[in-house]
Amino acid sequence: MKLPFGKDRLLVLAFVLILLVFGGLIGRKYWIKTHPAVIPAAIDQAEPVGLRDVVLYFGDPAGVVLLAETREISGCQDVQACLETTLQALIDGPIGDLVPIIPTQTRLLSVTEQDGLATADFSRELISGHPGGSVSELFTAYGLVNTLAENFPHIRQLRILVEGEAVTSFKGHIDLRQPISADFRFTRQTEQALPVEQMLDAVDEAMPLSEGEQE
Repeated sequence: MKLPFGKDRLLVLAFVLILLVFGGLIGRKYWIKTHPAVIPAAIDQAEPVGLRDVVLYFGDPAGVVLLAETREISGCQDVQACLETTLQALIDGPIGDLVPIIPTQTRLLSVTEQDGLATADFSRELISGHPGGSVSELFTAYGLVNTLAENFPHIRQLRILVEGEAVTSFKGHIDLRQPISADFRFTRQTEQALPVEQMLDAVDEAMPLSEGEQE
């Protein structure tokens, strides 16, 4: 007499078990739908912003001519930012065997451009840390302006300021009272370059300093 009752009990338990399994599957599906899995944030490996190849002019080890070094820099998302980044790369100096043209302690304070004339303002280390000499001053002046003209063709002249003030020269040889015009005679390959004496004569003709203004 107890066997039928036991059989019915087993059927009820099986039915309850099926309901539990089915309910569990429905509940899991609802949970997944309402609680999407949180995917760990991937490490940001995006490319640096504003990558661009620029040409920087440094002195050659023989002190004969300015030579070009091509480098990829970031921070060129707009012209203003790229001007600043390019000049900072010039201050940082060459990667290879070329000679720096700007004292490494120098800081770029600002750079602006209007109607083809760039104005760059540097910290006082541009003067105090400069070694002086005709060739070194020539390399600094034309390394700066030719680098800008090479990478920003609309720029043809550069005015150099120090701590916001106009200066006469670096150490008495190159006249900085007027903007410097780009001159690529000083940046040809070594075998094609003007001899240093002719380079200095050309500079003296373009912007002479009187003996009293030289140190």
